[in-house]
Amino acid sequence: MKKIIEHEININIGIEPEIYAEYRGCIAGAANAALNFEQMAHVCEISIEITDNSGIRQLNKDFRGKDKTTDVLSFPMSGAGEPPEINPESGAVMLGDIIISGERAREQSEEIGQGFGRELMFLTVHSVLHLLGYDHELSQGHDSAMRKKQREIMGLLGNWEN
Repeated sequence: MKKIIEHEININIGIEPEIYAEYRGCIAGAANAALNFEQMAHVCEISIEITDNSGIRQLNKDFRGKDKTTDVLSFPMSGAGEPPEINPESGAVMLGDIIISGERAREQSEEIGQGFGRELMFLTVHSVLHLLGYDHELSQGHDSAMRKKQREIMGLLGNWEN
């Protein structure tokens, strides 16, 4: 039986908090589901920021050298093979930061006919897997493995209709 842990998911809504506040639960739930699916043995800490297209474009340019809007960015706290950093106050394993463009997420949800909450959940699951070291850009095999995990985790989450 899998051990269920309530991880520390810190969500900062940098734009239109009156709109995005209702989605805190689905975002935190998606992050927890991904971490528990991966059977993380210790409490993990992730910071998630909701921004707009302009904000994520600037971060994408500054940190990845890509001057374009994207839907989500992941910034792992530790590199591959490095020991994880531990929050000295809580003892949680600090995995890193996730930045989601709320604007782009809404656009994508409309393009594919999926609820906005469901799209936020998908982007969160996708990014948590990146923080855990999965990278679909390495090869077709990595891409297939990551997509399979995303489908399985999203299946566990069920439907979110907003």
